[in-house]
This record gives sequence, structure tokens and C-alpha cells, in this order.
Amino acid sequence: MKKVITYGTYDLLHEGHINLLLKAKALGDYLIVGVTNDNFDRERGKLNVRNNVLERVEAVRALNIADQIILEDYVGQKIDDIQKYGVDIFTVGSDWTGHFDYLNEYCEVVYLPRTEGISSTMLREESQEIVRIGVVGLGRIGKRFFSEASFVSGLEITSIYDNDKNVLDGFAQEHPSYDVSQTFDEFLEKVDAVYIATPHLSHYEYAKNAILAGKHVLCETPFVLNGQQAEELYALAKEKKVVLMEANKTAHCPAFNHLMVMIKSGLIGEVVDIEASLSKLLADKNLREFDPEQAGGSMYELGSYPLLPILKLLGTEYKSLTFYSRMDKGVDIYTKGVLCYPNAVCSFKLGLGVKTEGNLVISGTKGYAYVPAPWWKTDYFELRYEDQNENKKFFYKWDGAGLRYEIQEFVSCIYNHRLNSVRFRSSESIAMAAIMQQFTERKNFMEI
Repeated sequence: MKKVITYGTYDLLHEGHINLLLKAKALGDYLIVGVTNDNFDRERGKLNVRNNVLERVEAVRALNIADQIILEDYVGQKIDDIQKYGVDIFTVGSDWTGHFDYLNEYCEVVYLPRTEGISSTMLREESQEIVRIGVVGLGRIGKRFFSEASFVSGLEITSIYDNDKNVLDGFAQEHPSYDVSQTFDEFLEKVDAVYIATPHLSHYEYAKNAILAGKHVLCETPFVLNGQQAEELYALAKEKKVVLMEANKTAHCPAFNHLMVMIKSGLIGEVVDIEASLSKLLADKNLREFDPEQAGGSMYELGSYPLLPILKLLGTEYKSLTFYSRMDKGVDIYTKGVLCYPNAVCSFKLGLGVKTEGNLVISGTKGYAYVPAPWWKTDYFELRYEDQNENKKFFYKWDGAGLRYEIQEFVSCIYNHRLNSVRFRSSESIAMAAIMQQFTERKNFMEI
């Protein structure tokens, strides 16, 4: 039996894909089709995939051409697959002519002619309307958005706005190619979606006004500091049929998502304890982070990150939450929180004036997951067991500032009419806002 193997993304499956698969099938008796995994596509800089890997696999399976479908996860896998499956012929489209000649050492390489006049890129450009997105807030985080957005297809930054005219004018002088709006109402008329990177206390008003205007909203974390406000805004977004998403970069990081899936699948057993820490020492005490009038302090500034794995793995129905904080001039420079669940206990440590080891440790009945600092930029983690021979290490790539992952998910939600991202559900965002509110109201709070 002659075995043939081919690979592709198969995004926006079209006639050209089908013709190539049929030609590949005709080369032998058994066709293996490798579908590139989402993480592999990201590592190659492709943040334009409209359909996730499960949808793409099902689309290929439905053609009834492939005898076997596998996932392509890493560079060099083609050689491994050829040897593993006893492949006789590797084939791919003629636009790759010469690129895979190195595989001739392992099997015959055949470049098949592609269907003229059709490609995924062409179809994507024809079918994908560009999302016009505007940036509100041109501070430290907001400025990162521009370079990160360049790695994501399907969007265009069409206007910028900041309520500080000096900041707005200064940015416009440095970057004259961007359209400048002098008022928020003028800004909303020019965009389909809004990225909000303003100080915490302004998020609610900006988000509400944008949603009421029928605009999709990606808002920096923490979204809001009040549970009722969060519920109101998510309900309003649902009513207006627009995407509302909290821009927590860790939530959309490929490695963090893989870690969550592995733990939920039971690889370390039942989760009984989570410890998460995040701290930074800032020398300039005049920064917004130390101003109580601007919601300064470690809880508001950093709390959404260690709360993320806790809420995702154990849910939003905890039994109790207690805070322990060291205060300085009206802001918490250190806070420790303890959440108790029916069958688990979790703790998080935050510091703006206290330094701590920034690890994430998730303990289970069969083993534990260890993510070293800075775990919120997850690019490596370990699963550890009683028998050290069973330990596993996982390595990933973290690109740039990490905002491109949340931007890609935001644009994907808009295109696919998904009002809620499974990576960071609205219920989790609302629970996080309620926790911030409890801290504001000093409920179950002890100063140390």
C-alpha cells in the first residue's frame, strides 16, 4: 500500500484545497492529511485564522477524502510523521516548489499544481470586512497596542482619542499617520470597535457610551471595580449584540490556555489548592499606581492576573474571601487574599512595594503544575508527580508584549459573532469586578 501525506491550514476551505486533496489522494492508496494546530500557526506569525483547529479538522473530515487526519504541532514534525507512518510520498502545492526538497531523503516529494485564481488569502480579503478600531487612552499600555495590532489581520486603527489634549497632540505629532478625534463622540463615529486603555476609574463610562453607540469594546484589565457595573455592561452588550471583552493578556496566551485545558482534563487530579503571586517594585511614587484618587494600589493594579487561574479552574462560586493588606498613604502596597471553595483553598499575593516570588502553583490529588515567574507571561510550565520520571516540561513562545493574542481573539469574536470568549468568560470578568468591589468596601479585610 502506497501512503501519501500532505499538510495545510485549511482555513476557509475552498475549491483549491479540495482539488489538491483529490490530486494527493490519486497519488497513492492511503492519504494522511496534517492540519496545522492553532499554536503552530501562531508561532509562524499567522494570527489570521478564522476557524479554530477543531472546526478546520471537521471541515476536512467532512470531505471524505482523507483516510487519516493528524495535527501538525511543531517544526520538524514532517520528518517524524513520514517515518512514523511509513509514508511513500509527501505532496504539497506548487507554490512551495523547492521548499521541501530536503524530505527527498525520506520519501518522494511531489509538488502539485494549484487551482488558478483562488487562494485562502484572496478569499479572506474578499470575505473579511476590515474592523475599524479606535484607541482610547495613549498611556504606557495604549501605546503598545499599535505595534501589537500590526500582527493581526482584519483590523485597521482608524482613529485615536485621549481626554488629555497635550497627550493626544504629542502622540499625533510623533505619529502623524493616525487620525485624531478631538471628542469621544467624534471618535465613535469613525470606528466599529474601541480599545480602552485609560485609567481604571474611567473604564465604565467609556465602555457604556461605546456600547450604547453599537461599538464592540475591548477594555483593559481590570475592566471595572464594581460587580453591578460589570453585570450592567455585559447585559447591555448582549442587548446591543456587540462584543465586550476584558483585555487580560494572560487569558488569551496560548500556553496559559493549554495549561488550563490540561488541568481541567484531570492530568493532576482534582485541584485542591492554587497559589499565585505577582509583584513589582516601582521607584517613582508619583505614578498613578500610588494615587488613591486614581484607584492605585496592588489589588486594583495587579489583582486580575492571579485571580484568573483561580476563577477559571474553580469557578466563581467561592464560599469566602478574606484580604490582608499593608497600606501606605491610602493604597495597598501589599495584599494577600484567601479564597475558600467547598473542596479547595486558594491564595494570591500582590505587591507594589513588597517583592515576592512570582510563581503559579496548582496542586492536585495526582500531582501539581508549576509555572515560574513571570507566570502571567506563560512560556513554560511543568507538570510534576510523585514519580519524577513522569514529570513533563512544556515550552512555548511568547511574542512581543502579548497584546496580539487578546486582539486576535477580539477580532475573531467580531467576525464569528461570538459575544462571549471562552478564554475569559463574562461571568469570570463579573466575578473579578465583584472581588475588586469587596476590596473597595473593605469587607473581610484586615490591615497588617
